[in-house]
Amino acid sequence: MGPELHYQVMINRATELQEEAAAHRRAREAQSGLKAQQRSGHRRLRAAFGKLRTS
Repeated sequence: MGPELHYQVMINRATELQEEAAAHRRAREAQSGLKAQQRSGHRRLRAAFGKLRTS
């Protein structure tokens, strides 16, 4: 493998790894967003339940 071809393979692999990292980061952000949304919903339910119990 010539140096130019090796360099091109390295550039392509680096690009692939960056795309995989970006996809993984988006998946983690989406997952943490869903967890935050669920926690918010649970908090609202507990607040509503507390208001009903004290009334």
